[in-house]
Amino acid sequence: MTFQRIVIALLVLIVAGLGAIGYVEWKIAVQARTLKAFVEGYVFNEAVMACEQAKSSTPFKWNGGKSTSVIGLNSVKTDKYNVSASYTLVADSVYCDYDPIKRKAEIGSSFLERE
Repeated sequence: MTFQRIVIALLVLIVAGLGAIGYVEWKIAVQARTLKAFVEGYVFNEAVMACEQAKSSTPFKWNGGKSTSVIGLNSVKTDKYNVSASYTLVADSVYCDYDPIKRKAEIGSSFLERE
């Protein structure tokens, strides 16, 4: 009888622990989405201005473009210590990657191929 009670108590503790882990993970995910949305909103105007002013043979026209979309904030860990960030916009099939750290825009580049 004592063995059964111990096993049931352990199962209840495991289920409660898994529930707590799920709740904490959900709360962190909500906070991460909120932070990402805030950063994207903060960077958006700078990205549009930099992309429209970037020198390229293909003009980037966000304002007045027929088909525009935001791909969003991306990041790639290039090595153990460096993370490269990019905010990507598309206007009339012209891609523009904006680096919020360097405050530099590149038109027609692939973010994953950047240095």
